[in-house]
Amino acid sequence: MGKYSIKDLEKISGIKAHTIRMWERRYQLIEPQRTSTNIRFYSDCDLRRLLNVAILNHNGIKISHIANFSEQEITKRVLDLSIDGLTNNVQIENMMVSLLELDEIKFLNTLSKSITRIGFATTVETIVFPFLERIGLLWQSGTINPAQEHFISNLIIQKLYAAIDKEMQTGVRKRLRVVFFLPEFEHHEILLLFYNLIARKEGFQVVYLGSGVPFHDLKLVHRLRPADIFVTSFISAIDKQALENTLIDYSQMFQGIPFLISGSQVRQHNPNLPKGFLVIDSVKTFKETVNLINDLDGFI
Repeated sequence: MGKYSIKDLEKISGIKAHTIRMWERRYQLIEPQRTSTNIRFYSDCDLRRLLNVAILNHNGIKISHIANFSEQEITKRVLDLSIDGLTNNVQIENMMVSLLELDEIKFLNTLSKSITRIGFATTVETIVFPFLERIGLLWQSGTINPAQEHFISNLIIQKLYAAIDKEMQTGVRKRLRVVFFLPEFEHHEILLLFYNLIARKEGFQVVYLGSGVPFHDLKLVHRLRPADIFVTSFISAIDKQALENTLIDYSQMFQGIPFLISGSQVRQHNPNLPKGFLVIDSVKTFKETVNLINDLDGFI
């Protein structure tokens, strides 16, 4: 059985700790237990109940009404919402429950409903990425274990590979060759796979190298299949100086070739960028940038 602090509940559910305490006192929605040293903690059941309550509340049901529902009624109403169209918050909360329960069917059902409603690319950008950011913080704080994170990541990667495989059948329509890679110390591949998919949808030539690519291997690939654009991402913890040094190394090795970079570490550190390096923060920016470079014959 998991043991969660109120801060853990706040990070997982997105509900502020003071709101959770108010719901406890006023409506008895969840009841914390105490350790032998009188420290409050919450169980897996408490966490799942809080997530379900959050789903109903985000769909306009008042907390005072939810407090009068039985456990069966809460479950039924959440299920009804899962069948109907869902808001982004509700989908993310459903995914969080799937993560905690290691429930593959629930996760894939939530993902499929969103894809049907708003499309694959929009689902990944507006729901999957915010969800991954949240579980990344939970993993770093020790709230969830690596197995849970790997479980969900692999399901998402399977979906991305299926979409990429389908797109590979459509062929290349544009001159530009885009080389995707992750640095030697980086192994979080989902963001890179997603932009790989978008580049293929846009009709560009793609060379996908994946994670953990050493400098000398990247140089060899470039000699065999010269890149017009490099795309990479930084997710794993790295300090600002080390990130900037890595970017300088790439700029010196591949002078004059545009680099598009993304990832949470880039957003966090806002590094000084060498000439020709651009930060990509959305699908729209990515599409506009690669098409502009293509139109300008590779120069930025």
